[in-house]
Amino acid sequence: MSNTNHEIDYHIYGEEMQYVEIELDPQEAVVAEAGSFMMMDTDIKMDTIFGDGSNQDNSILGKLFSAGKRVLTGESLFMTAFLNVGQSKKEVSFASPYPGKILPIDLSEKHGKFICQKDAFLCAAKGVSIGIEFSKRLGRGLFGGEGFIMQKLEGDGMAFVHAGGTLAKKELGPGEILKVDTGCIVGFTKDIDYDIEFVGGIKNTVFGGEGLFFASLRGPGTVYIQSLPFSRLAGRVWAAAPKGGGKDKGEGSILGGIGDLLDGDNRF
Repeated sequence: MSNTNHEIDYHIYGEEMQYVEIELDPQEAVVAEAGSFMMMDTDIKMDTIFGDGSNQDNSILGKLFSAGKRVLTGESLFMTAFLNVGQSKKEVSFASPYPGKILPIDLSEKHGKFICQKDAFLCAAKGVSIGIEFSKRLGRGLFGGEGFIMQKLEGDGMAFVHAGGTLAKKELGPGEILKVDTGCIVGFTKDIDYDIEFVGGIKNTVFGGEGLFFASLRGPGTVYIQSLPFSRLAGRVWAAAPKGGGKDKGEGSILGGIGDLLDGDNRF
């Protein structure tokens, strides 16, 4: 059986701030989220496409449904396709949005489907379908917190997702359960059964500081976990930022004041 998605070669560079370089044969293409592009060779044509660029349904209604799924996950109606229109191999690169790791996913080895966080997707071979993983349990949608909307990547080509911080891979046996902060989930294979659970106990609810809900993942399958969700990183940055238009005095009051004198910000 031949692949329906474009077959692409790749190489991942870097450690903390990675980027993936994708090699395209003539007429091969890759699709990516807006803002992930880094650099490309000449003879690669950029084109804005409606939806995810998959070829499952080329009708107008199919394209509208594909784009509508992306809107529900908080993404743009459009993606960018990078097509090699030259006569030789060309390269295009995409960068991580913040410190972490790029995870290559060969969908042909994942039985054609991988489920990931809604903001984890970076780029994929043209033809990979990117949509919503609909849940049969209403509670996931109502109470799941930052990680309740999951995307599904379907096809037989390569896809690339980004994990913040350190990436952990967990292999779960049949019936084995792993409980994870919802924001720390990068993705998991199609046979993983997942649900959202309430963190019981009034002290946990009021003083726990870890949120009211977590994800319960049941095997068999593979789960990928990130140590630094973007929401957590953004929250720490926001908490440390100066508030109310006043100048930040530093984390230590005395040292912060000395630092202001030494860095030349004060005017005499």
